[in-house]
Amino acid sequence: MIRIVIAEDQGMLLGALGSLLNLEEDMEVVGKAPNGETALKLVKQHQPDVCIMDIEMPGKSGIEAAEQLKEHGCKVIILTTFARSGYFQRALKAGVSGYLLKDSPSEELASSIRSVMAGRRVYAPELMDDVYSEENPLTEREREVLELVANGKNTKEIAAELSIKTGTVRNYISTILDKLGVKNRIEAISQSREKGWFK
Repeated sequence: MIRIVIAEDQGMLLGALGSLLNLEEDMEVVGKAPNGETALKLVKQHQPDVCIMDIEMPGKSGIEAAEQLKEHGCKVIILTTFARSGYFQRALKAGVSGYLLKDSPSEELASSIRSVMAGRRVYAPELMDDVYSEENPLTEREREVLELVANGKNTKEIAAELSIKTGTVRNYISTILDKLGVKNRIEAISQSREKGWFK
């Protein structure tokens, strides 16, 4: 019997997924969580084989929870509406076994769970094309500067933290905006978040 925990913040979908998977003869849903935090507790408590995880949930996201589940020997399948390559790349780094989109046919979920249990990895085909095209164009130093900006630091504070001149920080910021093709810092931050480029 494949033991499953599902994490999904939409109550109706959580219930529907649970019922759907419980209909499979070789599967049993042992826990349902409305967020990543609860999912981690349920995995520790029930030791399931697979955790099906939404990405955007209150508190702890599915990817953050997946990163923490690495050492639990529980396979993670991300099930999301977001076909964003940044999310996908972060999920791959977190070691997930599958990344499926919610608009896939329902029978695909059960067969994907079986594939993952057989040691295969299952990824939505539309994401595979993007993976190689969406590399972060920023250098290591530019990423550092942008992360500090995202953390609310001003030019002076960034200069002090990185031991560089304030003029150099300004140059980095204008290079970042150019490379990302955005008008201001806020757009740069939101684009990097959306593409999953922040650590």
